[in-house]
Amino acid sequence: MALGPRLDLRQSQSLVMTPQLQQAIKLLALSNLEVETFIGEALDANPLLEISDAPPAEEYTVQAEPVELRRTTLESSPVDQLIGEARAADDAPLDIDTGDGGGADSQPDWGGDLRMGGGEDGPGIDDREGSAPSLAEHLELQLGTATRDSRLAAIALQIVGQLDDAGYLPVPLRDIADMLGVALAEAEDALALVQTLDPTGVGARSLSECIALQAQEADRFDPAMARLIDNLDLIAHGELARVKRMCGVDDEDFADMLAELRGYDPKPGLRFSQGGGEPVTPDVLLTPGLDAKGNFCGWELALNQATLPRLIVNRSYYVELKTACGGKQDKGWLSDKLADANWLIKALDQRARTILKVAAEIVVQQDAFFRHGIAHLRPLTLRAVAEAIGMHESTVSRVTSNKYLNCPRGTYELKFFFTSGVGGSSDGEGAASAEAVKAAIRQLIEAEEPRAILSDDTLVDLLKDKGFDLARRTVAKYREAIGLGSSVQRRRQKALAAAM
Repeated sequence: MALGPRLDLRQSQSLVMTPQLQQAIKLLALSNLEVETFIGEALDANPLLEISDAPPAEEYTVQAEPVELRRTTLESSPVDQLIGEARAADDAPLDIDTGDGGGADSQPDWGGDLRMGGGEDGPGIDDREGSAPSLAEHLELQLGTATRDSRLAAIALQIVGQLDDAGYLPVPLRDIADMLGVALAEAEDALALVQTLDPTGVGARSLSECIALQAQEADRFDPAMARLIDNLDLIAHGELARVKRMCGVDDEDFADMLAELRGYDPKPGLRFSQGGGEPVTPDVLLTPGLDAKGNFCGWELALNQATLPRLIVNRSYYVELKTACGGKQDKGWLSDKLADANWLIKALDQRARTILKVAAEIVVQQDAFFRHGIAHLRPLTLRAVAEAIGMHESTVSRVTSNKYLNCPRGTYELKFFFTSGVGGSSDGEGAASAEAVKAAIRQLIEAEEPRAILSDDTLVDLLKDKGFDLARRTVAKYREAIGLGSSVQRRRQKALAAAM
């Protein structure tokens, strides 16, 4: 068989995502604050875009009325079709204007005051406080005045960099000395310097050392207190009588020592921790609608426009540039910028409407939670919401990622409302939300008496009375998930708390 070169033509079809469509998908997954950053970059890159100085209109609002939501033509609008085909520039208007409406029923029990945000009262970009200094920054500021020995300060600075969020030194001191090429004695002197800084207890290598440093600062580190601190493990196991004998003190002195011990901070560095300390700015605002008589008549949803600049195309500047453009290349550049500007404005419009559509369906599905609380949170999946509003499951997933909803009960991530069901039939009938089960377990345990600690078997029976038919292992799993110990551990903790 002879071998030789030849040319073949084959025709095939493939689905290709345009750059505009890829960017629209990316915008959908961003939070309002991240979108604001994206808009800032677009303003720098496109001279035709500008932020409107006009106050935000009452747009991007909707009422959580199921019938109206089912009739929406959002995804079949001509504008969205043009965006999907990467032909946003073909749409003539350079600016947009939107609006919506709907209704609901029965009176909710709020369980507290309304804590709403948005519009003039909502948290805006300018309201966010600057970030507080980290633990390392706080300690570094003190090192300059703590010693005049530059070599000692340099070693101490390296030790500060090794501290964890709680203020402990997890790295062996000898390893630090070897890494810096200094004597162990110098590293110990530097650590002693770090341990003199505020907050007291930083630089400790164990819980006992951390508590001892604080006791020394308070001038309470006598031999009895030293023995108490050396036996923290016995205190944790509730062996108070044994520890008291080891300390050689009477009941009154021992009670004072325990009270003093309770006042020390086991993790002094956490007050400077940056994790989870940033304020959350909600993307969607949910408010109860009231009729003329002040009765609840439905839910009103709106995007938090305090965090979203309103973009427009500078028409006069576009006309000026178009008149000044002489060459074909210049006109092509200006046309590209106009198309980009129109596309971004309409992509942001589509993003806003999609977020509202998904959020409104979540409110419809979880209406009982918003009215009556966590015990009424029902199981919900991304697929259920996607099918109800006629979108793909991946779109709903992107919309609910990094988005927060503010309602009368607080601020929640949209992902919070999607929970698994437990205790129901195989088809999901009668299932309860995992979050509702956790809340019920927490409520029962918090109400238990120190002399009547509830076992997991007892919790199963009490939960069954509340309508949750769960196995013992399921109750134990959810109890551990919310950070509550077994009945033995809780009995020991309550006995220790009573003694202190």
